[in-house]
Amino acid sequence: MLLITVSPSPLQLHRQSSFPLPRYPKPQTLSLFKIPENPKSPNMSIPSFRAQASTNDLGLVQQAIQLVRSSPPTWQSAIVANMMIFIVGSPILASGLSLSGIGAAFLLGALTWRAFGPSGFLLVATYFVVGTAVTKVKMAQKEAQGVAEKRKGRRGPGSVIGSSAAGCVCALLSIYGVGGKAFSRLWELGFVASFCTKLSDTVSSEIGKAFGRTTYLVTSFKVVPRGTEGAMSVEGTSAGLLAAILLASISCLLGEINGLEAVICVVASQIANLGESVIGAAIQEKEGFRWLNNDAVNVINVSMGSILALLMQQIVFQYLRT
Repeated sequence: MLLITVSPSPLQLHRQSSFPLPRYPKPQTLSLFKIPENPKSPNMSIPSFRAQASTNDLGLVQQAIQLVRSSPPTWQSAIVANMMIFIVGSPILASGLSLSGIGAAFLLGALTWRAFGPSGFLLVATYFVVGTAVTKVKMAQKEAQGVAEKRKGRRGPGSVIGSSAAGCVCALLSIYGVGGKAFSRLWELGFVASFCTKLSDTVSSEIGKAFGRTTYLVTSFKVVPRGTEGAMSVEGTSAGLLAAILLASISCLLGEINGLEAVICVVASQIANLGESVIGAAIQEKEGFRWLNNDAVNVINVSMGSILALLMQQIVFQYLRT
């Protein structure tokens, strides 16, 4: 007879024994891709979190746009507007300005926006784009002749400050309300006239160096090589006149000045440029006047254009009143 012995199972032994079976903790599953919960919203899912982030970004953009559109302009709106425009237009800025020149241009842009708003800023932007474009015209030829601007035409802070000195003064006078409302129109006229003068000077100089057939000194009418300080040409002078008309017309369309004041700006710019040519031919780079470099002459040039426009406006205004 075959006997089969069956051993009790551990569970049966546990039931028969008075000693408890040891309990082991339940193993936990670890996830390498566990997404942390948002402490402020524990039940927020990933799509809803991204939607809220997008909403916040859109809100910031809308606030920035509202700030830029604030009227009258504030320092905060001027800085924000400049930052947005400079980021978008950085390739164009880098083509015409050095790094330090961009810094100086940012200060000029903020000051302009604060004083005269978007229209004033657009006027300066037009001046910069046109001035940079004509500086690049026939650059290789100018470099070969030794009359090209340094750094491939990329201007530094000295050029920016010198070219905008009179405009910056007019902007500050407008911001701080010097003379009250009666003078606010005058400061804006002086601002426009200064940039009409400088653009006309830049275009006449660069086009004259590129296309001038005959260049001569305005003081003696002596024929001189292209690029000579104080030299003028028919081609350059004609281009400079058209540039002044262009910028004055844009300013008139933007509502900064009226038609008569646009004519005043053009006339004042041509007289100032003629005076600048006389200074360049007579005393610039002469013994005792080594300090009178291009940046200093630029300050004199734009100041003459601005002051002449203010005086002419007052004379015409008094004449029309009689």
